[in-house]
Amino acid sequence: MNIAVLCSGNGTNLQVIIDKVKSGYIPARIAIVISDKAQPRALERAKKARLETLFLNPKNFKPREEFDRELVKKLREKNVDIVVMAGFIRLVTPYFIEAYKDKIINIHPSLLPAFKGAHGIRDALECGVKVTGATAHLVEEELDSGPIVMQKAVKVKENDTEETLAQRIHAAEYKIFPEAIKLLVEGRVKIEGRRVKIS
Repeated sequence: MNIAVLCSGNGTNLQVIIDKVKSGYIPARIAIVISDKAQPRALERAKKARLETLFLNPKNFKPREEFDRELVKKLREKNVDIVVMAGFIRLVTPYFIEAYKDKIINIHPSLLPAFKGAHGIRDALECGVKVTGATAHLVEEELDSGPIVMQKAVKVKENDTEETLAQRIHAAEYKIFPEAIKLLVEGRVKIEGRRVKIS
């Protein structure tokens, strides 16, 4: 089973995935790591692990679907079965969703469907919730709306800042994301309507 990891930033979730693949916990091979940013820390981590990397510059592709067409082309060249979005800050088009239907998994720093979008941690703090968390979900066309594979709750403390809360949410991500990827790789994720059942 070949997986690709898409990143845009520091790659801390990528590092956890690399380690879990190396240990055999995730029974798959990372075929390629792709970023839409020229020099994110994520690509450095991938290169250190001797993984193939690729930078795709969105500025070279108009409209957005052209970027996704090139992305799918690269994934197919590597015989990728499952796409893992680990901090990939791009909206994908229907073309990409259809190419890897029910085979794209993302991690989001809130208990979806609450606090969708790029600022889930900040939005949770501003809203004053007592509990937030992390969600591993399948990707659909609508932002942060796909079927939920796994969630982990994180309590919000009275003195939390965005940074302190982020640390605990990221720790939750590092626990559930590898497990959710493992389930998807093993073919144990079954979708019935909006619900995910684990076999």
